[in-house]
Amino acid sequence: MDFSPGPDDAAFRAEARDWLAEHFTGEFATAGATGGPGSEHEGAELRRAWERELGSGGWIGIGWQGDFGNRRATLTQQVVWAEEYAAARAPGRVGHIGENLLAPTLIAFGDDEQQARFLPPIARGEALWCQGYSEPGAGSDLAAVRTAAVRDSDGTYSVTGQKIWTSLAKEADWCFVLARTEPGTRGHHGLSFLLVPMDQPGRIDVRPIRQMSGTSEFNEVFFDGARAECVVGGEGNGWQVAMGLLALERGVSTLVQQIGFARELKEVVNTAVASGATGDPVLRDRLVRQWAELRTMRWNALRTLGRTDDAGAPSVAKLLWGGWHQRLGELAVQVRGAGGAVGPSGWTPGSPYELDAQQRQFLFSRADTIYGGSDEIQRTIIAERVLGLPREPR
Repeated sequence: MDFSPGPDDAAFRAEARDWLAEHFTGEFATAGATGGPGSEHEGAELRRAWERELGSGGWIGIGWQGDFGNRRATLTQQVVWAEEYAAARAPGRVGHIGENLLAPTLIAFGDDEQQARFLPPIARGEALWCQGYSEPGAGSDLAAVRTAAVRDSDGTYSVTGQKIWTSLAKEADWCFVLARTEPGTRGHHGLSFLLVPMDQPGRIDVRPIRQMSGTSEFNEVFFDGARAECVVGGEGNGWQVAMGLLALERGVSTLVQQIGFARELKEVVNTAVASGATGDPVLRDRLVRQWAELRTMRWNALRTLGRTDDAGAPSVAKLLWGGWHQRLGELAVQVRGAGGAVGPSGWTPGSPYELDAQQRQFLFSRADTIYGGSDEIQRTIIAERVLGLPREPR
């Protein structure tokens, strides 16, 4: 696909830039680029208001197929919007799970009633979603989920079980949950994709998980007879829907992530120059490699953008950025020398200890090769589904 900008793209860029300059001001501008990996829960209320501002401007769901209150944009225009949004240093999107994961899934697998009910509130920035996939003992192995859902006589479901590592569960209005609706089934069979409202006191308990970085962006979610009204794709077809959703975790959202990575890399380079670390040829070589690998990831993302025939693309992308970001976290501390391992300037023993941004980046990035599907799982997917190698013994 040709990603050279055309006249329409230039006009679209000007429109996006002007809108951000007019609306990303005042209180919104104080949020800065918060809400990235490791700080997804920070400034949630202000970012939620910003989500509604984006919705009123029609900037949510610009890549969706269909008219649900969203403006439509070509792939190149979606890239333009991502670039301008990042250049403005606007905050991490608190509604990204609904916009980039649930909405395309509903468009692909949901019925007309579900689309009409759930997509317009996402487009307006009014409804926030979280993802109920991982469980204790069933992190990357989604086929091992044990959360159960029993259908009642009125057609609704009663959901009981536990999910873990759930981003934005405290802020979300809804959760899409992979649950077992056929008792006695195992593996991929008997699973359903349910939509569960989070405002159910006494039936849903959200408990933040404090990380070694000191932040609590992830949560445990306990369901005790929680009510679910909708099943997407039909009962028992949850595995197909869940895999379809995971295949959507790429594309333009990957480019947005890489723009954030570029900003982080620039900060590490600036720190290295200020500290004199660039005088070390080994560190200098590593910084150059980080830059070159980031450019490679960008071109790989552009190459696969809009393609549906590359089964291994999401796994390749995850392997690339997970290891890259982890190595950047290591560099962020290493270029500062011994000072990178101690508290902030002016800190004295006995006083409250706060990590700075680069120290938190280092600690949080240790999880990059685990969450969202571990490196081992990604390599297995590539081996079995792309290269056709024998299945791994279970």
